[in-house]
Amino acid sequence: MADGSYVVPRNFRLLEELEKCEKGTGDGLCSYGLDDSVEDLVEMEYWLGTIFGPEHTTHYNRIYSLRIYCGPNYPNVAPKVKFVSKVAMGCVEPHTGVVSDDINVLRSWKPNYTLMTLLKELRAEMAAGNNRKVEQPLEGSVFLADILPADQRNENAPW
Repeated sequence: MADGSYVVPRNFRLLEELEKCEKGTGDGLCSYGLDDSVEDLVEMEYWLGTIFGPEHTTHYNRIYSLRIYCGPNYPNVAPKVKFVSKVAMGCVEPHTGVVSDDINVLRSWKPNYTLMTLLKELRAEMAAGNNRKVEQPLEGSVFLADILPADQRNENAPW
């Protein structure tokens, strides 16, 4: 490029993220990895994430599971995210667990953001004033779409 910067190919970028998550870098409060239940791992589209609920909130001592979809234009386009574990947050659709694209990290997505950036921002959103005291669903409950057989799920959803 004319300005001296270059674009890292999508798969190289995702391999770099996979290497970081396998090495366990970070503070341990958020983690992610490839979803190995998917038949085609080569494209590295489907990821699983985990967030430990922040202290001094109704999320504390809870472990949240998420699904993340990195489409063909990632990292230039933000990933799609949904909670598997039920959670009550303003940015999460209450029936499906899909995280709204209106959340700041997704709305203002930049190519240098990573899946860890996304998870840390979601964790910070849990601790934000509007979400920190919201009563949470029963621990261990999941969104219905995650227990439906594949042939009964929404075919337009990436998961």
